[in-house]
Amino acid sequence: MSTTETTGTTGTTGSTGSTEIRFTRTDDALGTFAVRPLDPFADAELLHGWVTHPKAAFWMMQEASLPDVEREYMRIAAHEHHDAFIGLHNGEPAFLMERYDPSQLELVGLYDAQPGDVGMHFLVAPSDTPLHGFTRAVITTVMAALFADPATKRVVVEPDVHNTAVHALNEAVGFVPERPVQKPEKEALLSFCTRAQFEAATGIFASCQEAAI
Repeated sequence: MSTTETTGTTGTTGSTGSTEIRFTRTDDALGTFAVRPLDPFADAELLHGWVTHPKAAFWMMQEASLPDVEREYMRIAAHEHHDAFIGLHNGEPAFLMERYDPSQLELVGLYDAQPGDVGMHFLVAPSDTPLHGFTRAVITTVMAALFADPATKRVVVEPDVHNTAVHALNEAVGFVPERPVQKPEKEALLSFCTRAQFEAATGIFASCQEAAI
């Protein structure tokens, strides 16, 4: 798959949220993907519809109210080791991306963190007209954005052990399952993906950028 990547640009991103683009990737088949910072207030209504949708059951916010969503993403915005972003497809909001430090959050005490480890969550917005290959293009964009930061050596994920659809997507971009780990809210499948594994799985050579997300 042929792609081009840029970081640190700015421009209009649609009807909600920040207009600061942190990363872009062009997919030959599906068009342009981009990532911008999430605005906990401007994006809350959009996010509420995504995280409470039946297809987002593994996000574990099915019963969240709009104020609950605002509070959660205000908390993330204020956290030193956690960030959230809105992903765009051809300029329109299409996915949610979170980045965190697994030595400080989510996996503390559950594995031996290494320098350069970065944790990741992603959620694709529900759609009445799904595009073939779209979710794989989203996770590829998320991974390329993370590896655009030269400090990122390895991406760490901890999806629910029962979320087999995400396990398959993770493996398609280079993740290797390590072992199940028990978290307070779920049993998770601890998995890792190095830069070399991502590049080997996707054929995309993630360019390190000074202006990374």
